[in-house]
Amino acid sequence: MKLNKKIINLLKSSLAKKIFFVAGGLLLLFFLFNDFFMYWYVDKEATSIVPNVVGLKYDEAIHLLDSLGFEPRKGDVRLDREHPADIVIVQNPQVGMKVKTGRRIYMTVSAGEITVIVPNIKGKTLRDARFRLEREGLKLGNVDYETSDEFPAGTVISQKIEPGSQVKRDISVSCVVSEGSEDNLIQIPDLTGKTLSDAEKLLKDSGLSVGNITYISSNDLLPNTVIDQYPRLGEKALPDKKVDLIVVQSNDNNNMREN
Repeated sequence: MKLNKKIINLLKSSLAKKIFFVAGGLLLLFFLFNDFFMYWYVDKEATSIVPNVVGLKYDEAIHLLDSLGFEPRKGDVRLDREHPADIVIVQNPQVGMKVKTGRRIYMTVSAGEITVIVPNIKGKTLRDARFRLEREGLKLGNVDYETSDEFPAGTVISQKIEPGSQVKRDISVSCVVSEGSEDNLIQIPDLTGKTLSDAEKLLKDSGLSVGNITYISSNDLLPNTVIDQYPRLGEKALPDKKVDLIVVQSNDNNNMREN
């Protein structure tokens, strides 16, 4: 009985009350910290917003993601006409998503546009040059003509884009084609004022031929008279060059004839 009274008196003492008060306060703080502060802290630190890395160079995207605590990973490498090589074009997860910090971010990187090597068409005939270019995914561009003592008529003297250059597909490669030696060219005769039949005979005798014939009406000139030509007098051309004519119309003519 005396022992029980001592225990009761001890529990009723001010020291005991202080101990209980401090213990209760510590317990309350523990629950508050565990249920509220730790939850808020863990939730805040465990998630992050995914940044936008599309349009960045791959190395720049890696640096940004690393600095924010993500784990960057390279996904596909894809040919892309719109973006240069080594640029991020797709990311997963997408920008603005809330994810766990440390999550892997996969990036699709541009490999750029398909490029090809320009072939050497120098010395090739125009037909062979066109075939070589098309086989590489290129096109034959503008063709200029020059006389040449070195290259036979109809072969390529030079090309505007050097052989071995790396270029995008589908571009055009212009070139200069030989008309042959100056001595091999034919002087274009004057056909104006002549009848169509006389003009045809003169062209044939010169090693040339008639091209397109355009007929026009005229009340002042005789029908079937040549009034203009292309190429014109004084110009030179390769053998078998076609010369286009403009002729006065007769009742038996059509508006256009092509040979």
